[in-house]
Amino acid sequence: MIKNSKGVLTIAERCKNILAANYQCVLNTVTADTKGSKEDIHSSRVKYMFRKGRPYIWIPEDDLHNVNMVMDERGSLAVSSMIPGQLVSLFRSVGKRPSRIALTGDIVSIGDDKVQLARDSLQEAIRLEQKVLNQCSYAVSGIFSSSSIKCKTRSSNLQEILDGSDNYTICRFNLRSCTLIDNHGSTHEVDMEEFESSKADPLSPFSETLIDGINQSQARRRALMLFCFVYLNTIARDALMLSADRSGFDVLGKVPCSITKDGFGQYQWKEFRFPLKEEADNIEAFCHSLVEMEDEVLQTVSSYSGLG
Repeated sequence: MIKNSKGVLTIAERCKNILAANYQCVLNTVTADTKGSKEDIHSSRVKYMFRKGRPYIWIPEDDLHNVNMVMDERGSLAVSSMIPGQLVSLFRSVGKRPSRIALTGDIVSIGDDKVQLARDSLQEAIRLEQKVLNQCSYAVSGIFSSSSIKCKTRSSNLQEILDGSDNYTICRFNLRSCTLIDNHGSTHEVDMEEFESSKADPLSPFSETLIDGINQSQARRRALMLFCFVYLNTIARDALMLSADRSGFDVLGKVPCSITKDGFGQYQWKEFRFPLKEEADNIEAFCHSLVEMEDEVLQTVSSYSGLG
């Protein structure tokens, strides 16, 4: 059986996973002119690559950020966790927002002499992610192929930087602080020493497509409902995977919350954590553990009904 005390990520690890899973953020800089910085904030969505513990930002050549950071290098980034497919509409219906992080720091242009090196690093990251996908077993590739056509892998989205005709200023974002805002709206300050020492999860670059592929399968969603029943003694009318990492996964289950005066029950979406028995070093290991858990709960339910 699974114990709930296992497989819980630290706040720093959650932040690293959000950064490693996403490829775009909202960049904020102080608006400036020839006389210096003003109080106004300029915000725009830009793409980035998370490498060696920090974001590298691709700022379009015509974006006002390029002027602002010359006068004032301070900036902030807002990065949301990847919420694919049906989870988007579900979050809206229950008035929740995805977990997100706010980073403050300094924006430093890498210089013309390092532009090609940055592009090569981006290309190498894309190549390695594609290699992992190409070497997946049939069972794992089946999950990925089940995902919505709108749900592209992180490497596909990053490839657009290299394939496009736009010119960019490539900058390094030197972090000073990191804050997590969870999907309940609570804020958590991150210790920067802990942030620096923690590692990004190997599943993060693939998590959006992986989660969407699982949620698109009715059989796998029924298995998530059985997880709630067998492992947590909770009956769920529906269930969706919310996040996945090397230690486990989070599930949103539609569970009873109260009985109304007319005798009918009400339901709410509640978050549950399911740790893996062993850490998964890659998506192949994660999917293998998931299948093992599915087999285990099916056998358990069969024994309850006298069929085992």
